[in-house]
Amino acid sequence: MTISAVISGSGLFTPPDSISNEELVGSFNTWVDRYNEAHCEAIERGDMAPKTHSSVAFIEKASGIKSRYVIDKKGILDPDRMVPAIPERANSSHSVMCEIACHAAQEALDQAGLVGTDIDAVIVAASNLQRAYPAVAIEVQAALGATGFAFDMNVACSSATFGIQQASDAVRSGSARRVLMVNPEICTGHLNFRDRDSHFIFGDVATAVVIESSETAKEGAGWDIVDSRLQTIYSNNIRNNFGFLNRADESGIGQIDKLFMQEGRKVFKEVCPAVATQISDQLAALNLDVKDLSRIWLHQANQNMNDLIAKKVFGRDPAPSESPTILDEYANTSSAGSIIAFHKHNADINSGELGVLCSFGAGYSIGSLILRRR
Repeated sequence: MTISAVISGSGLFTPPDSISNEELVGSFNTWVDRYNEAHCEAIERGDMAPKTHSSVAFIEKASGIKSRYVIDKKGILDPDRMVPAIPERANSSHSVMCEIACHAAQEALDQAGLVGTDIDAVIVAASNLQRAYPAVAIEVQAALGATGFAFDMNVACSSATFGIQQASDAVRSGSARRVLMVNPEICTGHLNFRDRDSHFIFGDVATAVVIESSETAKEGAGWDIVDSRLQTIYSNNIRNNFGFLNRADESGIGQIDKLFMQEGRKVFKEVCPAVATQISDQLAALNLDVKDLSRIWLHQANQNMNDLIAKKVFGRDPAPSESPTILDEYANTSSAGSIIAFHKHNADINSGELGVLCSFGAGYSIGSLILRRR
């Protein structure tokens, strides 16, 4: 008998602190003024280029972002620091990633009608992990009282959709009964808040989903995973060079390439058509018409990208409800973005209706899941 996989619950942890565009711009522009004043002679000689102010209008036009939730607000807005202040914890305490992952996981478990001991596999999928080992997933597993196995994985902004496929494969193969897939994304930790082109992009959050067999999931609850499609195309246009070899060349320590970097225009031009084509081809392979599609939950990186992708998929300008946005409130939360959109905007979908959960990001990586409301 064929075993099918079901998303039976989803969860979201939102940090209590939020930073508006006005607050972020005020901090950035203060730093710019101090920088230009400190280097005024070199700037006047033409030896250095002056830094340029940011603005709320620029941020909202470029991205659609209006605010973002963060683990630490004070450190980010301090013009002398502009880095979140997240104190290291003793090894005997839960790490900050484990803590926020467990908050999201608990909501997903509650929605699925489960407890931690019902889970026999945990995947922590995120764009950056707090440490190399032991795996954060194993720490989450222990904190929740789950059994079985656990591992970390990283496919940047596509980590969640890739993680759901791994979980679905585990359930279908019988190697796990119920899998918890969690995305603790502390994106402000790898964002350069002194780069005008990207200082506004990211926020912090954690999301989670439970994937289990249709035989064990609550009757009529959740979403059948009808199909999944993953694709990677190597590109340097989104990159972060930080890693364990960083200390092996002292000249690279603290350089800006050890934080998030991207060629935004190239990403827009190359990723949008690839994502739209993947979704359209996937629907066609399943003999599904786009008219059968009630909703798409896209990766929340940039409003202009999402508008273009949705238009290409639907063949028209979709209604806001057909391609919901959480980007304005949460900013880009890497792999968690599409899960937030799904978590907040699926209650009105009726049994039998279809949706697409899709992510895309560095790699380039693209993951798309066809889901059917049970």
